[in-house]
Amino acid sequence: MSQNKVFLTARWENLIIISYKVRPELLEAYIPEGFELDTINGSAFVSIVAFDFLDTKVKGLKIPFHVNFPEINLRFYVKNKEKRGVVFIREFAPRFFIAYFANLFYNENYRAISMNNHLEQNGKIFLNHTINFKGKKYQINLEAENKPYMPASDSTEHFFKEHEWGFGIAKTGETIIYKVEHPLWEVYPIVKFEHNFDFGAIYGEKWQSLNGEDPYNVAFAKGSPVKVFSGEILK
Repeated sequence: MSQNKVFLTARWENLIIISYKVRPELLEAYIPEGFELDTINGSAFVSIVAFDFLDTKVKGLKIPFHVNFPEINLRFYVKNKEKRGVVFIREFAPRFFIAYFANLFYNENYRAISMNNHLEQNGKIFLNHTINFKGKKYQINLEAENKPYMPASDSTEHFFKEHEWGFGIAKTGETIIYKVEHPLWEVYPIVKFEHNFDFGAIYGEKWQSLNGEDPYNVAFAKGSPVKVFSGEILK
């Protein structure tokens, strides 16, 4: 089975996970067949996840200029009787071939755009992500204490950061499943956080309602090496 074949290895580090409550009907078109929304007390969520993609290898090979780069994705959470995982609505990366492979093999909505990030550590951690989208600049800024700890398994942070499975919808309409393997991630205490994302401009008019909303949760995860396994059609 292809679930035993590693497609990509990398280190995912410094993950900012910004989660918002959303109306379930906003997500209906993206839910794979046989799955339902994974909720907290009946509430559905989307998360912006900004992080470092480092030491990237596709099928064991490093692609020149595609080894170290930032990514920002918009995702939500689903489950069936056996598995819990995430579905991606939109993913941004600055490297063409990463977007090409993700779209080709996982039918994910990847797009290559101009973006960068900057990390400083001097007792505290300061992190900035910037994207240039349709002529406008959008930023995420975070300050955290450099005191990582492991949150409890029943915590909100654990819910948003720990998912072993990714799901998507193939061009045929069938459900794609792939495994993502990594150890549990520690998180950092957040001191300050802000962003100026225009959800309607970046993700489409249906997401405009998130502008001005306060996040339900913001988590800053340390990250680790990861393995992403080849996708297959869920039987």
